[in-house]
Order: sequence, then structure tokens, then C-alpha cells
Amino acid sequence: MTSILKRLRPTLLLAALVLAGCATAPPIDPAALPSAPAAYKEGDGRWTQLTAAQVPADGRWWQVFADPVLDELEARAAARNNSIQIAAARLAQARALVQSADADRAPQVGLGANVSRQGGAAAQAAGSAGTQISAGANLAWELDLFGRLAQSSKAAALDAESRAALLASTRLLVQANVAQTYLALRALDAERALVDETLVAYRETRDLVEKRHSAGDVAELDVARVRTEVAATESDALALARRRAELEHALAVLLGEPAANFRLDTAAWSTALPVIPAGVPSTVLVRRPDVAAAQRSMLAAQARVGVAKAAWFPNIALTGSGGYASADLGDLFKWSARAWGIGALLALPIFDGGRREAGVKSAGAELDAALATYREQVLIAFKEVEDQLAALKLLAEQSGAEARAVESASRATLLSDHRYRNGYVSQLDLLDARRSELRSRREALQVRSAQYQATVGLVRALGGSWGPADAAEVSAQAPVSRADPS
Repeated sequence: MTSILKRLRPTLLLAALVLAGCATAPPIDPAALPSAPAAYKEGDGRWTQLTAAQVPADGRWWQVFADPVLDELEARAAARNNSIQIAAARLAQARALVQSADADRAPQVGLGANVSRQGGAAAQAAGSAGTQISAGANLAWELDLFGRLAQSSKAAALDAESRAALLASTRLLVQANVAQTYLALRALDAERALVDETLVAYRETRDLVEKRHSAGDVAELDVARVRTEVAATESDALALARRRAELEHALAVLLGEPAANFRLDTAAWSTALPVIPAGVPSTVLVRRPDVAAAQRSMLAAQARVGVAKAAWFPNIALTGSGGYASADLGDLFKWSARAWGIGALLALPIFDGGRREAGVKSAGAELDAALATYREQVLIAFKEVEDQLAALKLLAEQSGAEARAVESASRATLLSDHRYRNGYVSQLDLLDARRSELRSRREALQVRSAQYQATVGLVRALGGSWGPADAAEVSAQAPVSRADPS
């Protein structure tokens, strides 16, 4: 018998290796993976002729705006934002699942004790009547010959990496939302200051016209016109105040604070407007945490296909026990009461109604969906970068046009005021000139605000970092297609 086992041992080992190879996760077709374009379509460099901002060494990209208030708000959001805390808890949960999956691969050891009492004719006939006391240790260890436990552990580890990337993505999203909300609020402060300044001029004009109307110098129509402008401008100021209150409340939520307890005082808009270089498109695949999360989810789905395939093969476990058994508690730990046992357990389902085949198909479909999700996430990433590059380029040109419009409108107001005071034009012409100037100045402020929003949007689209990337970094983080994705 021993000689037969020795002769069969190489054959059995070869069969085990072949079966293990069948359980390996399938490779991903490189043609199905997304590729980075050679260059950005919108990144022609016309808007980056100024000196580009350098990303801070500590990764706090918002510091390039040189605004201490923004720095403080970002720090408060990092400490108390609830979305970040939820993502951190999900990461801790995923890491616990990794620990659990790794524990399945280790031997399981336990201690136990048992007391039983048997009686009756059957027990007496079998010679087992009376009390039986036992205490000992049990050992169980599943031999992972076909890689099921290893693939499960790898999938759990990749899920944890995906959660870590999602935590980074959540942090970046919160940082960008805080910056955009704060900058939008400061833009409203500047616009409100402009409207209030214009409103003061309108009210002075109204008071003057009403006095002249009382003296009989002007008609009532002139009074009605200037009152209309005052009321309309007051309405605009109230609308801006309402929008500012909404932004302030939204900022409080981002900081994890009650809206009733949060207040951001009005201040001058002195935030710097940095120029962010887009860099090489392939760096988006490295720096964007949401892309990294989608990639890790895809690789986890790939590993789970291997887990599903391993269900076709036997489960082999080694068991062992050792301890003491006695009918008398005083004799339990005597050497003569010792007991032990070892064994091996093999389980292989023969017929399951197609359950294992369905499991493999389900895991394969999950891999296909994860691969498509990864491709879509990459496309969205490149699309967002192109959107912000196009926005910044066109907003720079629009800002120049608005500056010219403001200059012309200011000149028209000055001339109209001079001609009105000398009786050459009517009050309606002066009001039209002032209305046109106010509209041009507000539009210029709105374009400036859009430039800040697009700049923050570009930083987020680039993954919170910018500039040239090391080739080694790109190659190390590039998608892989082999069966072992680690």
C-alpha cells in the first residue's frame, strides 16, 4: 500500500496543481482597459502663459489661493465633516473584513469542556451509562490547495484599497466644495457691495428729483422712473442677501456645524486666482482617487471569479483534538485519562442543481460590470478636465471682453451725467447709462467668480495635484491585466 502511494504521489501533486490553475482568476483583456489620450484637446496653453502655481508640499492645494479664512474653513471641515467620517468608517469596516478573510487561512484552535449523563437500558448495554467528563483542545485547518481562501483574502484587500481611495475622493470632494462655496460667497459679497453702492447713488438721485418735482422743475414721470430704479435695485440687493444666506448655511453643513451657530462675516474679496497647469493626461489615472477606487473594485471582482471557480474543487481540512476524559472529576487530569485524535476531512459536492455554475457566471458578470464602471470613470475624469480647461480658456477671453465693456459703460455714465446736468439729455438717458454700467460690472464679477469655480474644479478633476508626474509613478499605478493583479 505504501509503495502504491509513493508511485501515485507525483500524479496526485500534478493533478492538484492543474486544478489550482483552473481556479485562477481570469486575465483582463488589455484592449478592454481605458487608455489615456496623448494630450488634452482644450489644453492649448493660451491661458497658462502666466506663471503656474506650484502645489504645496503638504498637499493642501487650497493654499495657492492665499486666503487665511479659506485655510481655516478647510481645517474645520477636515476635522468635523460627516461625509469624511462616514467614508473613514467604511474603510475601517473593509479593513476588518480583510482581517477576517486572513483569519480563515490560519489554523483555528479552541478549548472546550463537556459533561454528559447517560442512562437507560441502551446505555447500560453499551457500557456507557453514568457521567462522562471531558476537557481538551481542538485544532482545525483548511488546506487552501486550490486558492479559494487566498483569492478571497486578495479580494477583501482590494476592497479595502478601494475604500481607502474613496475616502481620499471624499476628502477631495469636501475640500473642493468648501472652496467653491466660500469663493461663491465672497463673490456675492463683492456683488452686493457694488449693488449697494449703486443703490446709494440711485437714492440720492431720487431725493434730488423729488425735491425738484416739489419745486415744479421736473415732471412726475421723472420721479416715477427713478423710484422704479431704486425699488428694482433694492430687490436685487435682497435677492443677493438671500443667496448669500443659503451659501452660508451650505458651508455650515460642510463644516459639520449647525447652520444656526455658523456665521461668516462680510469681507473684501482678496483671494488670489492661481493658474493650474493640467500636465500630462496619463497622470489623471494616477492622481484621481475615484479612478483608483474603480480600478481596485475591478481587480477585486477579478479575484472573486477565482473564488467562484474554486467552488468546483474539494475542500480539504485537517482536524485534531487532545485532552482528557473520565467518569470522575477527580480522575479527569490523570495520565490514564488522556485522549487524542487526528483526522482529515474532504468534501466535494457532486450535484448542486447548477449553483456553482451560477456563481461563476455571477462573478463573471460582476467583473464585466466593474470593468465597464472603471472605463466610464476614466472617461468622466478626462471629460471633467477638458470641461474645466475649456471653461478657463473661454472665461479668460470673456473676462477681457467684460473689462472693455465696464470701461465703456463707465465712460458712458460719466458723459451722460455731465450732459444731464447741462440739460442736453433727459434723466431717462442717465438712468439707462447707470443701469448698463451696473449690469456690466456685475457680469464682470460673475465671470471672475466663474474663473475661481473653474480653477477649483480643475484641481479636483486633476485629483488634488498637478504638474509633471514621474514616469515610475505612472507605470507603478497603471492598470494591470494579468491574472494576479497584485
